[in-house]
Amino acid sequence: MIEKVKRVFNLIMAKKLQSIEVAERLKDAGFIVFTPREFRLVFNVSEKSASMFILNNTKKGLFLKLRNNLYLLKDSRTPHYYIANKMYEPSYVSLETALSRYSIIPETVYAITSITTKSTREYNTPIGSFLYQRIKKQAYTGYSLKEIDGWKAFIAEPEKALADHLYFVDLKKKMLNDRLNLQNIDKSKLEAFAKLFNRPGMLTLIEHIYAEYRKPRKIY
Repeated sequence: MIEKVKRVFNLIMAKKLQSIEVAERLKDAGFIVFTPREFRLVFNVSEKSASMFILNNTKKGLFLKLRNNLYLLKDSRTPHYYIANKMYEPSYVSLETALSRYSIIPETVYAITSITTKSTREYNTPIGSFLYQRIKKQAYTGYSLKEIDGWKAFIAEPEKALADHLYFVDLKKKMLNDRLNLQNIDKSKLEAFAKLFNRPGMLTLIEHIYAEYRKPRKIY
């Protein structure tokens, strides 16, 4: 009997949520990207009611599933940098994405690349790919909270994004980009970040990229 009452209650609550401006409530609460637990906190419903509502409205297109237990309001127009931070915590946007943003590399980058202290991960979602590379905790610095289209996200400083790139080059996990624009890079700051990784080869790489940068550029 008790279980039957619970089932009926969950169905009533799920129906009740359909009459509420769910998207607005989530936005007002700051949960554009949210977990089922956060959804329950906003609407004060049971775990089953929340799961039922999220599942049904993901099918209907109100929400997008980013990964297990993480959803996005589909029409929120949220910057991917913010989503990247929320997708896998702790993390900050760096490597090719940040290098492209600062015009240190000329290429347009489509996947969002980030740095984390946790295990390396890759998420392929309905809105794009999100890649996370692991570094040592002592080197997890050199980023700040920046505003992008009204949203705030943790992004590496230019020198740290380049240092992160050189770290993986030194590990032979990435190829050195041979079209680096070092015009706005503070070399001493870059070297200071490189030393955090405790890999002498990174300092050699810095000297190499500056030597290459000083060479006359070919004009085709």
